[in-house]
Amino acid sequence: MGRNTRKRRSSMANKAIAASAALALGGGGLIWANFYASAHESNNNGWSQNQTKAAAAQVATISCPDVGQKLTNVPQSARQGVATEVANLDKQITEAYARLASTRQAQAGDSGFVQNAIVGPLKEKRAATIDRIRIDIQRVGGQFNTSLSQLAACTTQNAQTNAGETGGQQQGGQQNGGQQQNGGQQNGGQQQGGQQNGGQQNGGQQQGGQQQGNAGQGGNGPVAADFVDITKVQGNAQLGVGQNGLPANGNSGSKGSFTTKCGTNGNDNHNTDNVIVAPGVANGAHHLHDYVGNQSNDAFASDQELEAAQTSCQNQGDKSSYFWPVLRVQDGTQDFDQNNDGGGKEGNVGKILQPAQAQLKFVGNKKGNVVAMPTALRIITGDAKAFVNGNANANVNWSCTGFENKVQLETQYPICPQGSQVVRTTDFQSCWDGQNIDSANHRTHVAFAQADGSCANGFKAIPQLQVRLVYNVPAPKLENGTVVNPYAVDSFPENLHKPITDHNDFINFFSTNTMNQMVNCINTGKKCQ
Repeated sequence: MGRNTRKRRSSMANKAIAASAALALGGGGLIWANFYASAHESNNNGWSQNQTKAAAAQVATISCPDVGQKLTNVPQSARQGVATEVANLDKQITEAYARLASTRQAQAGDSGFVQNAIVGPLKEKRAATIDRIRIDIQRVGGQFNTSLSQLAACTTQNAQTNAGETGGQQQGGQQNGGQQQNGGQQNGGQQQGGQQNGGQQNGGQQQGGQQQGNAGQGGNGPVAADFVDITKVQGNAQLGVGQNGLPANGNSGSKGSFTTKCGTNGNDNHNTDNVIVAPGVANGAHHLHDYVGNQSNDAFASDQELEAAQTSCQNQGDKSSYFWPVLRVQDGTQDFDQNNDGGGKEGNVGKILQPAQAQLKFVGNKKGNVVAMPTALRIITGDAKAFVNGNANANVNWSCTGFENKVQLETQYPICPQGSQVVRTTDFQSCWDGQNIDSANHRTHVAFAQADGSCANGFKAIPQLQVRLVYNVPAPKLENGTVVNPYAVDSFPENLHKPITDHNDFINFFSTNTMNQMVNCINTGKKCQ
């Protein structure tokens, strides 16, 4: 097969280095660190403190319409070519963001610089790429939605109006119903209104925040406003309730469960690919993933290769692939990918944290029985671009051990008290269209159950995957509007490592026999593993 960039971190890679060296790394977004640090200097080659702050206030990141999510009707024979072009769109945004981050002095001196030198050329590149998507679709007789051509233009987000924290929040509740109960309480309440928007402007973005002296995410997040002391958050979780406001295991219907044990990625199996959304494209994710289960997942793996692969799961009938963005702590330590695409070159820096626990559990449907998943079914949940896309597809739950039945966070990372661990929980879509193992936008072939547990549009209930990741994370400290030793998930550079961008991926390669065992356990109310 093509390649697998599995890496085992050496002891050398885990040694802490001086923070100044971390900030000196080249590549996308990293010059922001020096830019922010200069905000506390009286003069930086003629660049005044006021100019620095003014530039920071003007533009924080680039926001582009997500063409991939709009592609709902692509003929099968055109999907590989279209996926490659969608990946090109992501690469173009990444490159534009890197230019945005490395030209702050020019921006401070020329109000038209961003539009003329970055956003304008980006629109031209995107227009050409979208036209190639049109050609790919029409070449095989498909219908191209001409309105997609209008998605070429991008906008900029400034520190005061970030999509994921203002406009994006207005979309809360569009798709996932009960899931947005967390977002609704957080975004409109004490966290979002006072701390996130105001705190980010004053403490994080303009004053330089944590970026001077402790490595940070290379200058593109996280910032102080991305964190909250969980002990100070009003309880917002419903006891015994999982994703979308549904009982985690149902009070009726199929009440069993099936747990598979696949480890915590002790093999250090990592790459920056995503075979679901960018097959055949190296570094299609622009951030690093942990992989458990299937050991052959990279951008070039075929279904046949995945089905024949080794697995880290104890049950050898489970060769499914489970993957999510890594969590890193920014304590001045560099990891093996500090000079790599998708790693330090794209602002994903710091020490990779291996989960202390990775719990993979399949549960039933509260209204009725579930049916078997088809082999090679692909499900992505959450949105890696939610900060600029808005929350319509966000699916995020952050908490701490001892607080999970009280507080679930979407838009902030928790600071856990001593003795408590950080928890990431994801409940996947559990309704399937009964026909397709994937869809053009990788979303419409699956859906969340409705409030009563039923599946709309003739979809069928399938076992719901619940992933619970637990980490030993040194607690960050908030000091004078800055955050010291923050942690964050890897992200696309322009999404600034916001917690709302957390996401999770699954490809089903259970054997037929093991899948049937799972379905039987769930439908008969047994707890199997």
